Amino acid sequence: MLVFITTVILYVFGFVFLYGVVRLGIRHGIEDVEAHRAQMARAEQLAVHQDRTFARENAFLTGS
Repeated sequence: MLVFITTVILYVFGFVFLYGVVRLGIRHGIEDVEAHRAQMARAEQLAVHQDRTFARENAFLTGS
């Protein structure tokens, strides 16, 4: 009976621990995605600015 109770307790705590680890991993993953999204938005803005500057400085290439 003691072995059965010990097994049940370890089984339950194992699932609680696994739930915590998965939840922590998902939270960190979401934070990484949000940080990456901000970096990509900044890179896109920078690329647009560089394209406009290039076109303005080299108008003969754009046919304008």
